[in-house]
Amino acid sequence: MAQLDGLHALVIGGGSGLGLASATLLARDGARVTIAGRTQAKLDAAAARLKDGEGLVLHTARCDTLVADDVKRAVEVAADGERLDIGVTVPGGGTFAPILERDPDDFTREVEMNLRPVFLLIKYGGLAMTDGGSIVAISSTAAVFSTRYLASYAAGKAGVDHLVRVAADELGERGIRVNAVRPGMTQTDSTSGMLSNKTVRAAFLAGQPIPRHGKAMDTAAAVRFLAGPESSWVTGQHLSVDGGHTLRSFPDMLTLFAAPQS
Repeated sequence: MAQLDGLHALVIGGGSGLGLASATLLARDGARVTIAGRTQAKLDAAAARLKDGEGLVLHTARCDTLVADDVKRAVEVAADGERLDIGVTVPGGGTFAPILERDPDDFTREVEMNLRPVFLLIKYGGLAMTDGGSIVAISSTAAVFSTRYLASYAAGKAGVDHLVRVAADELGERGIRVNAVRPGMTQTDSTSGMLSNKTVRAAFLAGQPIPRHGKAMDTAAAVRFLAGPESSWVTGQHLSVDGGHTLRSFPDMLTLFAAPQS
């Protein structure tokens, strides 16, 4: 892959998991990388591990991804008085609940926690990309599957995918590309609970042509491709990194867990 020397990158949610893996690949190829997240100690520990392990330097910026001023400041730190070239946003999540039992405010909150961070990075990151650039959002295969009991998460990620399309259409004239990566079931701290369940693990593997769970570096490699010049003619796209899971179907969670009761 081409080197990223001289490029300024921001990875929101870069303290662990998919974000840290993405930050690592960007830094290895020469980008000046800033990782942002809610917990400064977590960011500092991640930066120290990468410096000790590989001699790579990560800058940090504490950032609540739902707070506009925080995201704006993180962009400013990453731009370092110049410009932003690469922006990646990872945070999101959801909880299991049937639609008929879902609290309306909880539904809205979970849609927002998946969608708002992407909007904020596109807005403030796009304004700081004064010489073109690339924005990559982490979406999910839930954006295209029916995922029973995960309606708010799926709706939020579907919103991410369409926001990416609209933003790519609007920002292309500024030389800015906007794309998304849709990970399948990937081994991270946030999925450790599900993957500790043998039945859940087997159900996901049964639905994939490639019979292994994803690793953070699988998703990071896709982020690196979409962030760099190798994908200079790619925008408004959603790249599934899922072992072929979206060729089949999402496991019926009703058969794996007892349905929540009101």
